[in-house]
Amino acid sequence: MVESGQPGPEDSTDERGLTPAAAATPASRVQVSGSISEINDYFHDQGWTDGLPIIPPTEDLVLAMLEACPDPSSQRLGRMPPLDGTVTVEKVAVNAVMAGCKPDYFPVVLAAVKAVLQPQFNVGSITTTTGGAAPVVIVSGTITQTLGINSGTAVFGSGHRANATIGRALRLTMRNLGGAVADTMEKSTHGWPGKYTMCFAENQERNPWEPLHVELGYRRDANTVTVVASRGIHTLVESSQETGQGVLETLVGSMTAMGISGYYFQARGASPVVVLGPEHAAEIAEAGYGRADVRQYIFEHARLPLGQLKDRGHYGTRSWPAEFERRGDAFEVPLVTDPDKLVLVVAGGDGRHSSWFPAWSATERATEMIPS
Repeated sequence: MVESGQPGPEDSTDERGLTPAAAATPASRVQVSGSISEINDYFHDQGWTDGLPIIPPTEDLVLAMLEACPDPSSQRLGRMPPLDGTVTVEKVAVNAVMAGCKPDYFPVVLAAVKAVLQPQFNVGSITTTTGGAAPVVIVSGTITQTLGINSGTAVFGSGHRANATIGRALRLTMRNLGGAVADTMEKSTHGWPGKYTMCFAENQERNPWEPLHVELGYRRDANTVTVVASRGIHTLVESSQETGQGVLETLVGSMTAMGISGYYFQARGASPVVVLGPEHAAEIAEAGYGRADVRQYIFEHARLPLGQLKDRGHYGTRSWPAEFERRGDAFEVPLVTDPDKLVLVVAGGDGRHSSWFPAWSATERATEMIPS
């Protein structure tokens, strides 16, 4: 039931590539017999897996996945670059089964797929860049507790089925419908484990501010998926400073280093993600900082001198505001040109660690509501 990623017939679409349900063709059916191990070998040989074992997407399992979502199975969502395979609800369900998702997870998976298909996300660039970018899926709302999406200890680690399989389902969809494989369009020099999966939830219980989805303009009772393309993850520790100001200084220090490509590509509007551990978030909030204040602080202090960036990194292909060119070597170049581009999340457990995800520069974040 997995499509190879080849383009299908052209249909009339809106600006997001959406077409009427009747316009899409169903996923292909493949009859495969043998043991689970033999079926996995067959899928791997066809290039349909990420190297890990999959759940064979039998018709009954795919149907159970589809029953968890109100969207028609034949609804066409658009095309998945770079090879422009046709994306339908049914084909996403196939990949969700393969990833090991429970049916209850499927609305989240579908929202994540819809998010990466938003034009500004530029999903094809994630595959074809040597930078090794991968989608980071951030879930906000009470659905995270209902589905057991981990937001606490080991938030980016293993052992949580919802996190692992939701992120993996998105990646398998990109792989099987968009051609994101190493022998064709995948050009990462190194890549990172987010190429398998990266999904986590906001830790609402220990978040001292309004939820992320509220900050983004959604109702408090809404559930959302926000997807950001990231080149990896940087983790920092601050266990000596016990003031919010001290924590912010250490955080910004970790974001000002040579080789961070974001300092050369601000004009493209990418979104770095800052994930504060709950202890750090509490100390920063106690110091009087709100969400917007934290983003403003990072904007003002995560900077490098222009002279230090010259003739290094991506300087030859830089894409920053023209006014930077008229500034001297002492000018402090910001990581982002607008604090609203920063995504701030509270997640993780105790231990006084925080993290940040450097953005892949050719994308902008995308958010979708999860249907109730």
